[in-house]
Amino acid sequence: MYTLNIDALNGTDRDIQQENWRSRRMVLAKEKVGFSLHETTLYAGTTNEFWYANHVEAVYCVGGKGTLTDLETGEKYTITDGFLYMLDGQEKHRVEVEEEIRVVCVFNPPVTGREVHDENGVYPLILEDENA
Repeated sequence: MYTLNIDALNGTDRDIQQENWRSRRMVLAKEKVGFSLHETTLYAGTTNEFWYANHVEAVYCVGGKGTLTDLETGEKYTITDGFLYMLDGQEKHRVEVEEEIRVVCVFNPPVTGREVHDENGVYPLILEDENA
């Protein structure tokens, strides 16, 4: 059994902080369960563009308010507590944050925690060493 209190991640290499957001990675590829699980906070007043070309991501909002835009179709959705979106077609998307947003994100394949968004907002596909 794996257990964790999210506050134990504060200040560790699983606590990724950027100018517009913070992501605490609770489950990573090294746990070898086939997905990764993160709690991400998107800061109020920010605009964030992402494109997970190598991953499927499901995002469940547990607080806040903003607008999700599918950059391929132009469709817009209101993000509020209880809203879920899944990027099962690796859609390029934008999140405009009206009130600080907290989301729980699941990635498949799982991220390792070493990924960094490139200039297009893409995480590279990094696989864990099976022997690690």
